[in-house]
Amino acid sequence: MSVLAFDLGASSGRAMLGQWNGRTIDVTEIHRFPNDPVRIGDRFQWDILRIYHEMKQGLLRLKGQHSLPTSIGIDSWAVDFGLLDRNGELLMNPYHYRDTHTDGVMEQVFRDVPPAEIFDRTGIQFLSFNTIYQLASLQRKNPYLLQEAERFLMIPDLLRYFLTGEMANEFTNATTTQLYNPLSASWDDHLLKSLNIPHKLFHPVSQPGTHVGALRSSVTEELGIPPIPLYTVAEHDTASAVVAVPAIERSFAYLSCGTWSLMGTEVDQPVIHERARELNFTNEGGAYGTYRLLKNIMGLWILQECQRTWGREGLTYSYPELVKMADAAPAFACFIDPDDPVFLPAGDMPKRVVEYAARTNQSVPQDAGALVRCIMESLAMQYRYVLELTEELSGQKFQGLHMVGGGIHNETLCQWTANAIGKPVWAGPAEGSAIGNMAVQWIAQGELSDIWEARAVIRESFPVKTYEPKETSLWEEAYGVFGQRTGKR
Repeated sequence: MSVLAFDLGASSGRAMLGQWNGRTIDVTEIHRFPNDPVRIGDRFQWDILRIYHEMKQGLLRLKGQHSLPTSIGIDSWAVDFGLLDRNGELLMNPYHYRDTHTDGVMEQVFRDVPPAEIFDRTGIQFLSFNTIYQLASLQRKNPYLLQEAERFLMIPDLLRYFLTGEMANEFTNATTTQLYNPLSASWDDHLLKSLNIPHKLFHPVSQPGTHVGALRSSVTEELGIPPIPLYTVAEHDTASAVVAVPAIERSFAYLSCGTWSLMGTEVDQPVIHERARELNFTNEGGAYGTYRLLKNIMGLWILQECQRTWGREGLTYSYPELVKMADAAPAFACFIDPDDPVFLPAGDMPKRVVEYAARTNQSVPQDAGALVRCIMESLAMQYRYVLELTEELSGQKFQGLHMVGGGIHNETLCQWTANAIGKPVWAGPAEGSAIGNMAVQWIAQGELSDIWEARAVIRESFPVKTYEPKETSLWEEAYGVFGQRTGKR
């Protein structure tokens, strides 16, 4: 039985076919495409129609090469959205979460609603680009858009609407907006009223595994395919990745490693108290009655932006070349705080790393190898820092760390992470989000009984590489230096 997962990341999108033979899963990439945002004047927006076009190209390629799937699911990054008018027309291209229209808005919102109250109502960490601040920005700067809008759809919901004509808001992504109240299991009326955001935009949420229409006639006629059903999956890509964590134990820690790194654990109830708010942890919805207690870490974005900057300067380093250069550079020469806001916007990232090192009275990286080593070692140290905080907040003690996502192809980072945390790292599967997307579709159709059977099947279907910690005394000493240089003591 085959299903199709559209797995949309911040830098690329993929159409992945999953085939389940009753024992194991086989995954085939059907179509991959770049997801390039567009800058128009001062605005930074997603090219949502290009993404939709590429999804249809994936369906065409599938038609020509493979048997058609029994269903389709879509997952993507969080927080961004589209607004539809009364005729179902898209009012504007969705803003990219790195657009500057939210600069300073979070602080303005805090004057209307105190941060402690927002956290108590939502359990979501404070990030300047969260949906709540994007909508508050529109209310202040472009209020006519919210007046004209009739429906709010996050990226997977919007693309599913394009394909089916059916509108639905999915749970895991809805929780990331910082407008959903997990205690009342509904959109938070008080926050919406306080910020003058129209309640009419928001409809009841659907849980992962809900059947939401089929390919509409205009799509089936254009592509020459039948009306394949679509299901909501765990539509925040991290939620899908957590579904695919091949854990045996019920108590486990995960790191979804890509452009963003997201580290946490799975819990039955959100952890909403003052300490969690102080540490800026989040409680995002998971599949099948779970929540994901986690923290966002800037991730490989910093390295990717360095690579882009060097490319513009004519220095076209491949990713493996950069990792090899980092391996050869001196260890522990300097550290950055990967979550410093200076590293959030796109731009000249090598310059920012150098300036951070100089500002904190450290040895300044002199070449690309030293700079990449600084970034990767700092990420490994930050992973340890967040893992220890996750243990504190959850009351659990983890035996190791499950790493999933494309970042696990960086074997040096996996090994350095094991060294930093002093525990084994289990890396795999790399296609976690797509596989978790597929698993929810199979559960919805009765092919798999629940999430734990899915994880057992995933364990049997995909290799998991173990990295045992090495040189732990050196890394322990360096972790103390990292804490001093970044204020994480």
